[in-house]
Amino acid sequence: MAVPPLRLGRGSAALVVDPPVVLAPMAGITDVVFRDICRHHGAALYVAEMIHARLFVEGAPRVVAKARFGPDERPRSAQLYARTPEEAKAAVVALRAAADVDHVDLNFGCPAPKVVRSGGGAAIPADLPRFRAIVRATVEAAGPVPVTVKMRMGLTHRHTTYLEAGTVAAEEGVAAVALHARTAEDRYGPPARWEAIADLVRALDPLPVLGNGDVFSGADALRMLERTGCAGVVVGRGCMGRPWLFRELADTLAGRTVPPPPTLGENLDAMLAHARAHVAVHGPQRLLAFRRHAAAYAAGYPSAASVRAAIFASRDLDELARVVRTAPRHERLVHRTPTVRSPAVRRFAGSLEEGACP
Repeated sequence: MAVPPLRLGRGSAALVVDPPVVLAPMAGITDVVFRDICRHHGAALYVAEMIHARLFVEGAPRVVAKARFGPDERPRSAQLYARTPEEAKAAVVALRAAADVDHVDLNFGCPAPKVVRSGGGAAIPADLPRFRAIVRATVEAAGPVPVTVKMRMGLTHRHTTYLEAGTVAAEEGVAAVALHARTAEDRYGPPARWEAIADLVRALDPLPVLGNGDVFSGADALRMLERTGCAGVVVGRGCMGRPWLFRELADTLAGRTVPPPPTLGENLDAMLAHARAHVAVHGPQRLLAFRRHAAAYAAGYPSAASVRAAIFASRDLDELARVVRTAPRHERLVHRTPTVRSPAVRRFAGSLEEGACP
């Protein structure tokens, strides 16, 4: 049985997200190039890298660049990080004028310690009056454009805030709430607590709740939907180096036959195409930074370690193409779930957090 689409907002500006699968914003990952790739694989809503509200309004070039959308990119989805209602309002007004966005998401889930200690990110929902004011200002400034909220369960398991914050967000008129079913203290370590998503679904009904955490396959997404009753899934780390996951998710949720994952050679071919598009948009000087993303295309295959080493040794597109030609092309994916016991994964996840949250 097919999973129904997700509807965000009302009236002519409402978004129909079909399949109900969302690409989560990730710093240094979900740029205009990767969003386009994921869109063609089946992601129905693909959120741009998080935008710092104050710096965007001030015109900081690196922040303004994150609001760059493709000419045919629809819907245009932006995530904002704001610490005050004034910042949120000004940024939404500027975003609507500059980028004609179709959707605004508010980031209340950043777990970076330096951000949390200063009262930002995942700490904001613990301050309910400030949280309410930011959400209210955003919804008012957005007008007909649907606004969603993404948050974690709370700072720690002894101090959860998701039920209270979710209720406040619903009262202020958001179109949906997305819950990463971990606390800020958890980072990405322990398994996501899907039961928290189910609790939020019951508390906010009929407002749509989206689940986030530990979705690495179509079967995972289906289990999350069945166990929690959530209206859709948000995918982050699971699609890094695996944009084909969105096609698998779309097929699974539509009840279609799911083809096997690509071989290592096929996935590296996709990586090289991604690298070339990345260089075409951002310039050859950005290839070195792209290599960490490129290395994710080898994850889960038997030769991952040697291929990653070769990727990191590559200095230009020609050398990257040589890695693709010499890799064992017929290897099959042997595991999907990244482990935080891996130092490389820990460093990469940490860089995403620190890069996403100023």
